[in-house]
Amino acid sequence: MGNSLDRYAELSRFLRSRRERITPRQAGLPESGRRRTPGLRRSEVALLADVGLDWYTYLEQGRHINVSAEVLDRIAEVIRLDESERRHLYHLARKQFPLVDTKQSAKVTPELQRFLDSQNLSPANAMDARMNILAWNEAYCALNGDLAGMSDRERNLVWMTFTSPRFRYVKGDQWELHARRIVANFHAGYARHGDDPWWSEQFETLSRASGEFRAFWHSHEVLDAIDAPKTLHCPNLGKLNFDLVSFQYLNDSNMTVSIHVPHQDGTVEKMQRLLIDYRSRH
Repeated sequence: MGNSLDRYAELSRFLRSRRERITPRQAGLPESGRRRTPGLRRSEVALLADVGLDWYTYLEQGRHINVSAEVLDRIAEVIRLDESERRHLYHLARKQFPLVDTKQSAKVTPELQRFLDSQNLSPANAMDARMNILAWNEAYCALNGDLAGMSDRERNLVWMTFTSPRFRYVKGDQWELHARRIVANFHAGYARHGDDPWWSEQFETLSRASGEFRAFWHSHEVLDAIDAPKTLHCPNLGKLNFDLVSFQYLNDSNMTVSIHVPHQDGTVEKMQRLLIDYRSRH
């Protein structure tokens, strides 16, 4: 395949382009008069990343050398790569991108909140890797209650699943399948992030709060998410049918956005009535 990507050559071009956009001052180095080329010198990147100059030169020349994730991280920090650029660097160097650090709190930007609000009749939220609900729209509250009035713990989807009578009612006969999937997701997250004490503390708290959580946990199920239609229940309006659209937020890999899109089977009209009622009470 003559047109296949030469990863090493692409890595060479990528590193050089990013090195040349960083000034010595940005890197915390003293200015040293005029330079023949823009940005940092290779020797400066090697010094700041604590790697040998010859080795870094070989890497930037596109030679077939092995590089550890730790060194990639140090280089990425020196040349100030954002998350998308850092992920690209890992792909080019044929390294697995590191797991999301759940100790880092995800941040809800005004743009993300405007996006959720723009979904109108589609209940939408944004969750971090711990399944904390960080942002939502009015339609989501109309179904699940006023999240602004809840504590941080109550806004965790796992906690809500097993302790909220309203959430259980809304899920109806799909509650158990949902709960098993949530426990499976929590199980996987706990396994990946065992060095983060939050997970063990949350596990202990959930185990004390819910016998069902304990039972589902000990079943050791691993269940993938499904995109099948969701049927939810409302006390006054009966069944509401939705399609679930869920995706990772590109600007923050620690955040997932989920949108319940109402079906054109009367659910849209029911959501309109539900929203009117919610707004009249808030």
